[in-house]
Amino acid sequence: MGNGIAHTFAQHGFNVAMVDINQEALDRGLQTITGNLDRQVKKGAIDENLKTAALNNITTFTDLKAAVSNADLVIEAATENQEIKLNLFKQLNEFCKDDAILASNTSSISITLIASVTKNPGNVIGMHFMNPVPLMKLVEVIKGYATTDEVTNTIMTLSVQLSKVPVEVNDYPGFVANRILMPMINEAIYTLYEGVAGVEEIDTVMKLGMAHPMGPLQLADFIGLDVCLAILNVLHTGFGNQKYAPCPLLINMVTAGQKGIKSGSGFYKYIGGNKDLIVADKFRKQ
Repeated sequence: MGNGIAHTFAQHGFNVAMVDINQEALDRGLQTITGNLDRQVKKGAIDENLKTAALNNITTFTDLKAAVSNADLVIEAATENQEIKLNLFKQLNEFCKDDAILASNTSSISITLIASVTKNPGNVIGMHFMNPVPLMKLVEVIKGYATTDEVTNTIMTLSVQLSKVPVEVNDYPGFVANRILMPMINEAIYTLYEGVAGVEEIDTVMKLGMAHPMGPLQLADFIGLDVCLAILNVLHTGFGNQKYAPCPLLINMVTAGQKGIKSGSGFYKYIGGNKDLIVADKFRKQ
C-alpha cells in the first residue's frame, strides 16, 4: 500500500518522501513502483517522460524525522496494528510542522484514537486507499471526532487531484468499506469451515452469481489473512457483536503462518509466475 500511495502522488507531480524501516524495504518498494510504471507505459497509459518524472519525484528515507520535518501531508501506511500506528503518530506529532496534515491509511482503526496521541487532533484524518492504489479509484476519507472541516475539504480536493473519487465517512469501526466487506469474507470462510462447499465453489458462486471480479476467499488472500483477522477483531471489539467474531479457521490459518499471497499460501497457493488459481493443498478434494 505504501509504495502504491507513493507511486500515485509522484505520478501526479507531488514531491514524495518514501519512508521505511531499512533500505532493503525501500529498494523493494522502488522496484515495485518501477515495474508498475513500466506496465503503464506498455499499455499506453503514460509515456516514458512521465515515468521518469514520477521516479524523480520520489526520495527515500530510513530516518523518519528527516523525511517528514518539512512535509505538508504525511500518510501512514504501516501494518494494521494499533500499537504500531499510535507509536508512529506520537513520533509524527514531535517531528512534523504544527500545521501538517497527518493521515492514516488504516482500514479499520479509529482515527479519533489515533488523533488522541497528537497535539493537533483537528489535523488528523483517514485516507483509506484501495489496493492496488494506482488503479483503484476510491479513497475513503474518514473524519475523526475532532477532524476539522478545513482539513477534510483539503483531503477531498487533493484526492480529486490524484484522479481518485473521495467518499467522506464518519469514524466508526471498519468505516464503510470493511464494515461491509469483512463480514462477507468471514461468512465465506465459515461456509468453507462448515463444509457447505469448497474454495473454488464458493468463489465461483460469488463471481458468476454476484458479478464480483474475484471471489471472497481469493480476495482475502490478496488483502492478507492477517489483515482480515486484525480488522475483524477491531469490528468485534468495537461493536461487541458476535456477528463480527472471526471464524476459527481464519484464526488457525494466521497462527500457522498461512497469510495468503504474502506468505505464498492461503486458500490458494501462489507459485512464482503462475497466474492460474490453484487451491491450497489443505483444501483440495481428495
